[in-house]
Amino acid sequence: MSGKEIGKVTHFFDQISVAVLALVETVKVGDTLHFLGHSTDFKQEVTSLQIEHKEVKEAKKGDDVALKVSQKVHPNDKVFKLTGE
Repeated sequence: MSGKEIGKVTHFFDQISVAVLALVETVKVGDTLHFLGHSTDFKQEVTSLQIEHKEVKEAKKGDDVALKVSQKVHPNDKVFKLTGE
């Protein structure tokens, strides 16, 4: 499975397990993301996205998007969109 870098983590809210990503590529609900950093390495499917507290199906380059994550992430962790099997 290969991946393309789509952005990086800018904030993490641990009480609600939500990461904020600064995007350099498009991401949409249903995509599988790989979070990778110094102490971060996991994959998860995107089940919901929010921009400015509004639910969206897709976010594009330049957006800051929030999404629920299954594990702790850290600022500057890289985020990749996985493609293919």
